[in-house]
Amino acid sequence: MIKIITVGKIKEKYLLDAIDEYKKRISKYTSINIYEVNDENFDITKTLLKEKESILKHVSEKDYIISLDIDGNMLTSEELASKIDNIYLTNSDICFIIGGSYGLHEDIKKMSNYRLSFSKLTFPHQLFRVMLLEQIYRAYKINNNETYHK
Repeated sequence: MIKIITVGKIKEKYLLDAIDEYKKRISKYTSINIYEVNDENFDITKTLLKEKESILKHVSEKDYIISLDIDGNMLTSEELASKIDNIYLTNSDICFIIGGSYGLHEDIKKMSNYRLSFSKLTFPHQLFRVMLLEQIYRAYKINNNETYHK
């Protein structure tokens, strides 16, 4: 199972449509759930703490946690596919966590099994969710030797 915990809600219809499309495509391979938690609007310390508390409500002990972190490891699509495939050898649930505008609380980073970076660039959180879903879908296509990835 894939779980995505993300700070913030999506309002734009075109992004919601893209998210729904990738969720549908991924569901051919595994179940997928997205949990949205409120983005807070306090000073950085209080915001990160409140968002951490909300995120942890959706994390379970059996999750293999991959935090999306600009300072994390960068992988190619093939390497991400291999990582996902290898995780399933010992874990049945993979949990991706996308932080808010201040990133993730240090406690979330420390408890993560892996920290993944897509780039040193900063992306809008709403768009990044679509990008993550597309890469998860691509990983399943690669792992199943199906055409899509080029």
